[in-house]
Amino acid sequence: MDAVPCLRVSPCYAQQFRRLLQSSGTLDPSLCLVKDLDGTVLLPILQSQLSQLNPESFSTTVASGSVCEIVWSQYPVQSKKRKEKGTGNKLEEILQQLLETHGEIWTDEVRGDLPRSFQRHGDLVLLGDSCFVLSLWRKMGQQLWSTVARGLGAKRLAKLRRISQDGFRSPEVTMLLGEHSWVRHVDNGISYEFDVVKCMFSAGNITEKLRVAGFDCRGETVVDLYAGIGYFTLPYLVHAKAAHVHACEWNPDAVEALQKNLKANGVADRCTVHIGDNRQLQLCNVADRVNLGLIPSSEDGWHIACQLLRKTTGGILHIHQNVTSQLHNTADSDVTLRVSGKKADREVWQAWADNTAQHISALLKDLTGALWMTHIKHIEHVKSYAPHVHHVVLDLECRPT
Repeated sequence: MDAVPCLRVSPCYAQQFRRLLQSSGTLDPSLCLVKDLDGTVLLPILQSQLSQLNPESFSTTVASGSVCEIVWSQYPVQSKKRKEKGTGNKLEEILQQLLETHGEIWTDEVRGDLPRSFQRHGDLVLLGDSCFVLSLWRKMGQQLWSTVARGLGAKRLAKLRRISQDGFRSPEVTMLLGEHSWVRHVDNGISYEFDVVKCMFSAGNITEKLRVAGFDCRGETVVDLYAGIGYFTLPYLVHAKAAHVHACEWNPDAVEALQKNLKANGVADRCTVHIGDNRQLQLCNVADRVNLGLIPSSEDGWHIACQLLRKTTGGILHIHQNVTSQLHNTADSDVTLRVSGKKADREVWQAWADNTAQHISALLKDLTGALWMTHIKHIEHVKSYAPHVHHVVLDLECRPT
């Protein structure tokens, strides 16, 4: 059976999240929850409801700052009915058979070395780095990967090592099975094509892409300073209906994918791609809205973003940042501390937003010689990387006075 979308949550809040999913009609009642190797719990969700799911809202409702993200997993696909009949997982079954043909014994250690979650892009499955690390797998060669592909319902396999620190955030991916590494991924009716070996795709940003898709940008010129393969450029064009988007990207592999995606989605005529370092961008006084979608910080782009805003009317900056808050005890048994923790997180986000607004106001004054008003319209929590590291987006309105 194919992989299914799941909500990865902290075990101490699993039941609260389960009840919330159940009440919203998002939980898949035919599938079983699973405890992953890292201790988190995977709650299976209905794929038809995926675009409506907002992990940030769920996390805020249950426990702000707790683990809450969408992943794809093979393990919860076993239905409760099949589990009662004792039918094993397909991947596990065929790998047991493979080991037996090579004279190997199936153990709990071997079972623990199987993939618990992965990314699926069409007929390609991208495995994480923590599976199939035992030495016994090596003797099986390509037979192992063809077997794994069959068990996961894939034709191609790849393995993600880590994200490179080459300035392009290129993934370090090895193809295990298949002749090419280009894939197609569809989010909210938008087609993204890219080379998994050369470009990264952040499935965790789905809620922010959905939020951007809900903007009304008719008649607006938007600048996307960190376009990548079109994560936000495409929602601005396809759904938000921006009149024109200037997409800036310096990774040549991402540029190739971006140009392909603009054509595939029928919006190439409303987008200008600027190749190279956006700090050298020869544009100014053109934007009604600037997207700064780079983490851990987009601060290097703040100056050029201010330069891009229309001098007479200003516009809105969408500033992404990883904000770190203090560790606090959010034990499920202590509601007071949990509520206090949520408040503390939001106070840290607000303090960062206030400082950023002041900084942007000063930059605009230096650039134009005039006073500018900055107004914090919204602070959006995208996801948490740890209990105290949060990816947030500041919607900052900037107007000359």
